[in-house]
Order: sequence, then structure tokens, then C-alpha cells
Amino acid sequence: MRTLLLTGPGGAGTSTLAAAVAVRSARAGARTLLLTRPGRPVAGLDAVPRLAVAPVEPLGALESLWTASAAELGTAVPGLPLPPAAAVVPLPGMGELALLSRLARAAGDAEADTVVVDAGPLDAGTALVGLPGALRWWLDQALPTRLRMLGAVRTAAVRAGTLRRGPADAGLAAVAALEDLLGGLDPTDPATTEVRLVAQPRPDAVPALRAAVTALALHGQRPTGVFVRVLPGGAGPWWARRVAEQDAVLTALAGLAPVRRVEEAAEAPGDVAALGTLLPDDAAGSPPPLHPVADRAGGDRRLVLPLPFAERGGLELTRWADDLVVTVAGTRRSIRLDALLRRCVVTAGTLIDAGTAQARLEVTFTPDPQQWPADLLAAEGSAR
Repeated sequence: MRTLLLTGPGGAGTSTLAAAVAVRSARAGARTLLLTRPGRPVAGLDAVPRLAVAPVEPLGALESLWTASAAELGTAVPGLPLPPAAAVVPLPGMGELALLSRLARAAGDAEADTVVVDAGPLDAGTALVGLPGALRWWLDQALPTRLRMLGAVRTAAVRAGTLRRGPADAGLAAVAALEDLLGGLDPTDPATTEVRLVAQPRPDAVPALRAAVTALALHGQRPTGVFVRVLPGGAGPWWARRVAEQDAVLTALAGLAPVRRVEEAAEAPGDVAALGTLLPDDAAGSPPPLHPVADRAGGDRRLVLPLPFAERGGLELTRWADDLVVTVAGTRRSIRLDALLRRCVVTAGTLIDAGTAQARLEVTFTPDPQQWPADLLAAEGSAR
């Protein structure tokens, strides 16, 4: 299943362009599913052959999840007062979780060849890409692998009837459901998920999209293009000033990702026919992934993480147990180190070519004498 994820600053027209991309995909012959946020739908989308539209309502998703879980929780803990679904208050980030859950269901049920996701504003779009990794991190903190293995043994015993069901089993069932959800998709993989940005040609769009490119890179994604709502032809001094501003913005955005111009209209497309003529020719391709790369640096080891357009301000690096935690552009990722790097200590971290498309974080690791045999340490050339 191929996923196309669209995100952009508020008011840039992300929902409209997501619908246009979905229509084009369906007309090209692909079974297409459009995941939309609540709002005014374009008339006639439901009538497009091979196109299904699924509005994702966070409150509705929360109520469905609570209804499915409350009965099991009530059985496990008799007498526990549980609020009705209509009284449950959603946590922040529920919109992204609802989209992720619906996307996982589409993948598991093979509903479509292509899923187009209206991911909303930039912060929500980048959060959606990083959400599976964040959920895995919290799952590892709350229930390390050894405890999950013991939980699986307990679940098997409950099912076999050799152990009485208790309150812990409701939590274990929720953990199993979360693992199933996380195992069904990976929005950080450019081979299966393509990210496209949407913007208006105004100067304030450039720093916002540049930060989004850096945040996406931290999670291994690189946008394949940016749709820009450009002005149609016009005349007069005001038009000339706006076009000059627009051209400067287009030049700056072209340094972030290939620009695809979408001519602005007097009003939003009101039907499928208008959507069909909205987009330029689509020549997007899958960019190479932005994975961390480990190599040798003399007797030390080095981990290189591409972070295009990253700036030194706001960049933080933390070592926590077996993870390297990187914070940049308002987002954070915990990177699990390989077996060799876990037995090393971090001795340096440098941002190379800051603020450019080639910006990268280079982290130097030195073997820890307490965790390396002396002869192996000497062979590595790192004896101190």
C-alpha cells in the first residue's frame, strides 16, 4: 500500500489539494482511500470510481476505542465506575492517533492501493510521521521486552484457563493492540510513505517549511515536493510587487523540495471537475531515505545523521541508556544504538554545514574500556 501524506501551514489549502491528489490517483486506476479531517467535503467525491472517502473524527475515534475497551475493563475490575463514551475527554494528539489508527486499519485490511492523508498543519503532519516511534519508546519504558514476554505467557495461561483473569489482563490486551497497530505501518519509510508539503508563496512560509523539512529528516523522511498556490496572470504595480515577492519565495522553496505550481483561483474548487484540473503534472519520485549511518573514524566510531537546514540553536543531543536522543526543529527522536555503539561513550557531537541542505549531525563514540576486552580494545586502536 502506498501512502501520500500532505501537510502545510494553516490556510495553505492542504485539504483541497489532498482531495485533488486522491481524485487523480483514482482516475489513474488505483484503488484510492482519502483520509480527511472534519470539514466541508468537495461535492461528488463519493461518486468518483475507485475512490473512497473516510473522514477521521478524533472524538468519534476516541469514543469507539473507549466503547470497545470499557466492557473488557469492567469485566476485569467489577464495580469500577466507568464514564460513558460521551464523557471521556480526549488527550492532546488524539487527532494524529486517530489518523494513524485508521491508516493502520487500511493497511491491515488492504482497503486500497493508495491512501491519501490530509495530515493538516505542519506540526500535526510531522507529529504523525514521528508518532509510531514515540509510541514504541513509551511502550519500551512502561513495559520492557522481558515484561512483555512475561505478559504473553500470562495471556496464554488465561486463555488456557489455568490462570484467573485479573485487572492486569485488560492492560496487556491494550498493549497487544498497540503492538499490532505499530507493526502494520511505518510512515518514516520513504519507500511506502511519500510526504508532500503545501504552501502559499509568502515569505513566512519559507522558515516554517524549512523547519518542517528538518523535523521530517530527523524521522527519516524527505518531502518529494511542495505544492505552491501561485497567483494567476495580472497587471499593475500591486501585482508586480506581489509577483516579485512570490518569485523570491518560489526560489527559496525550490531549495527545500521540487516546486509544483498550483494556480490560485477566485474560489475554492466546488466539485470534482474543478479538482481534476487543479494539479500540475505529477513527476514525484521516492527520494533516498535519511537514515543514520555509522562508520569508523580512526580508533573511534561515528554516527552521521542527515538533518537538512538544521541550525545549532535548538539542537540538543542526549545519551540515554542504549538510545541517542536528538531534539531539533521542535521535534525529538530516540535512536536505538547498535550493539557496538552501546558499548561506547559519546565524546563529541558536531553539526556540520548548519543551515544548508547538506547539514548533518556527526556524533563521535569512543569504546568504553569497562565494556571492551583489553585485547579487542587494542585491536581497535582505541587503548588509552
